[in-house]
Amino acid sequence: MHDMILEMLGRVLIPATQLFGAYILFHGHLSPGGGFSGGTIIGASFIFYSLVYRFTAKKHRLKHETSLLFEVGGALIYVGAGLVGILVGRHFLTNQGVFPTGEPGRLWSSGMILLVTLGIGAKVAGTVFTLFQELLEGGAGPDGHH
Repeated sequence: MHDMILEMLGRVLIPATQLFGAYILFHGHLSPGGGFSGGTIIGASFIFYSLVYRFTAKKHRLKHETSLLFEVGGALIYVGAGLVGILVGRHFLTNQGVFPTGEPGRLWSSGMILLVTLGIGAKVAGTVFTLFQELLEGGAGPDGHH
């Protein structure tokens, strides 16, 4: 099934939604938003992409491995950012002595907070899309069968 109107809307709305999600993600330490909000918006754009191209070319479909990459990558970014503090002799997820403190209100001056927020955003985006895929496929029961 080919829906030209849906594809045209998708070409405009998917990048716009992802850009808005990235804005929310990057500005989370300055205004309401952050990793969870931005990740949810980006995950919703993946769902929209999947719905737009579900009945068209298979080459456009997002695979389950893509969402797992976001989930695992986000968790690794978060844990890696936390371990940096330990490696320099401080506490887990500390900003003190690891990154310069910067100026309040400046986008790139939040130290480790932005890195942690990016990890959370990637994890949430991957999880939202994985949940959508599992609901779409029916998911496996406790015994491993559908």
